[in-house]
Amino acid sequence: MIDKDGMERCDYIHAHEDIVNAVNAQMPDEEILYDLAELFKVFGDSTRIKILYVLFESEMCVCDIAQLLNMNQSAISHQLRVLKQSKLVKYRRDGKTVFYSLADGHVRTILGQGMEHVAE
Repeated sequence: MIDKDGMERCDYIHAHEDIVNAVNAQMPDEEILYDLAELFKVFGDSTRIKILYVLFESEMCVCDIAQLLNMNQSAISHQLRVLKQSKLVKYRRDGKTVFYSLADGHVRTILGQGMEHVAE
């Protein structure tokens, strides 16, 4: 059966208790799910996605990112702060210059998988 929103629905409404119980036993705590939702919110901003993609390609300083994205350094710094607080980017200092990069392989995987998904 298809409902008014075009979604497929079961013709017979009943719960498959064995499946429901098995999945319920594997459900993470509410706090973990909340944290995951907060993480994915960070990916909901196109400027942050652009910055992450730039850092996917190469470690860069704020000046380089700002020039590449045609934005001011203050705006880039603000977004980098959000990304750093979410543990998606890290930085290192070299003299007076601060270089940013992706925090770890997980971030690289998330971006890579996301790019593959939208390309399908």
